[in-house]
Amino acid sequence: MKYFLFICSLAFTLMITGCGTGDSSSKPARESNENGQAQKLAISSASSSLKKPNLEETVVIANPESVTALVNKKHQLPESYQPSDLVYADVPFIFSEKIEKRMLRKPAAQALEELFQDAGKAGISLLGVSGYRSHERQKKLFVFYAKRDGEEKASTYSAYPGTSEHETGLAIDVTGGNGICAAADCFADTPEARWLSKNAYQYGFIIRYPAGEEQVTGYKYEPWHLRYVGKKAAASIFNQYVTLENYASKKKDQSKFYNPFSLL
Repeated sequence: MKYFLFICSLAFTLMITGCGTGDSSSKPARESNENGQAQKLAISSASSSLKKPNLEETVVIANPESVTALVNKKHQLPESYQPSDLVYADVPFIFSEKIEKRMLRKPAAQALEELFQDAGKAGISLLGVSGYRSHERQKKLFVFYAKRDGEEKASTYSAYPGTSEHETGLAIDVTGGNGICAAADCFADTPEARWLSKNAYQYGFIIRYPAGEEQVTGYKYEPWHLRYVGKKAAASIFNQYVTLENYASKKKDQSKFYNPFSLL
């Protein structure tokens, strides 16, 4: 009976968890909790009438294959971009299906596998929630959220198509082994989140949207959102620059040959 009640509680929690930002009481239902069959988003009416980001304020990334490419509300991926080295990450997820969001670019997948293994040795149990997303998938998700909550609100917790790190194949949302706080604010208070905040950089990952940096990153604190940038960059960001935006800005200042579109 206790086991049955736990499963029911877990299923209910996963169903209502939010979209990664904002108050937990008002979070939208997460795409990341979709299992490929059970939850079907109302995306058939996907509209092309979204307000696109101001083109005068955005640039298209010229080198999207760079593991330190800056992707945010002002730096977008080419619309046709698709990572060339996607593989299935050999780590446990909150779902069992072998679908797109299990994938990452090869170096990120290998680093994630090492991170999960070492976390386990330290008594920290982790699960993947959502990795790679295609441009089309991100578009459908954002249209769904915009239709439900309004585009302005949707943009506070979800990325416009082309500006989501998930499209790079270098980002993944993770949660604790019980799956209860998957992509929800409550994850911040878990031992898993604390372990990641102290150790993820050693494997080439950063907490992409740290607390208190909303004005810089454009998003609220997401302790579950990991971004692979490589060990050298991750160590620099962890020790000096706080965010990938700060790191990219410093790199620009340090090189007179810097190409503002390469974001290396």
